[in-house]
Amino acid sequence: MKKLLIFMIITLLLFTACSKKTKDTHLAVDKDGKTVVERYGKLQIIGTNLCNQAGEPVQLRGMSSHGLQWYGKYANENVIKWLRDDWNCQLFRAALYLREGGYATNGALKPIMIKSIEACIKNGMYIIVDWHVLSDKDPLVYKTKAIEFFTEIAQKYGSYPNIIYEICNEPNGKDVTWNNNIKPYAEEVIDAIRQYDPDNIIIVGTSTWSQDVHIAAQNPITDQTNIMYTLHFYAGSHGEQFRKRASDALKSGLPIFVTEWGTTKASGDGGVFEKETLEWIRFLSANNISWANWSVNNKGEDSGILKYNADKTAQGGWQEQDLSTSGKLVRQILRNERK
Repeated sequence: MKKLLIFMIITLLLFTACSKKTKDTHLAVDKDGKTVVERYGKLQIIGTNLCNQAGEPVQLRGMSSHGLQWYGKYANENVIKWLRDDWNCQLFRAALYLREGGYATNGALKPIMIKSIEACIKNGMYIIVDWHVLSDKDPLVYKTKAIEFFTEIAQKYGSYPNIIYEICNEPNGKDVTWNNNIKPYAEEVIDAIRQYDPDNIIIVGTSTWSQDVHIAAQNPITDQTNIMYTLHFYAGSHGEQFRKRASDALKSGLPIFVTEWGTTKASGDGGVFEKETLEWIRFLSANNISWANWSVNNKGEDSGILKYNADKTAQGGWQEQDLSTSGKLVRQILRNERK
């Protein structure tokens, strides 16, 4: 009887410790004032898990910007700090589009990316530096420019644990394949980054709008460490089939990071699918998959977190009436009020 009582006490203590640890993994700043980067330090991949510096699995959660050429005004220190303190965001993803007025023709976007990086470093958050290939589809089109860009970022910021590289957002198209286009592109860009940053996390896009993690799992990148692969979904368009795809990829040993997801249809509109969104959130949590929600904008689309024309000056400090239906739901999820 005494042994049973001791066993029960030990079990209860372990359960309490694990519960506290699990809760802590979703805090941007803990009760002692330590930021997520101060607690986790340099991230690493062990098996399929994203882990902190001590080798413990962690799940990062946060927000993505919209295209910096349109809504880069929100990628500033005030908004990023507000997302940390009020929304409980541990990371921010800065989406540097290549086309549609993006970086391929607009070099003035680089300073916005730099401001985002430095704001996240200052506020103890992780930042995903997103090379947002979309309209051009084939990542090889801008391979030289990508190598130049990421080499510069790695040289300047590779020593900071905050940096996460997303080297190709959504490669897509019938002639764009993992084996012939995406993987060769990734291998060259990764080599360029690793000359200056040997160990920060690098995330590689997958084919068909970054949905084909199962294909990448058949022929992953080898001879590199701390590499992850992207799965994107929109709760109103992608359901159980894509969760099974992710599960199968994880079973085969592929580390996954959901760098973009939405509460809506893939179009960014069509209403907010709350039930389906929460199913995804539970799946991501159960499988320790980190994520960034799309997106911080006030353009009036359903997937944007702000109502049309709310916070025109991009200062943060949003009130309930400033938030869209999606914004209210995602904020509750990030604040651990909805699961």
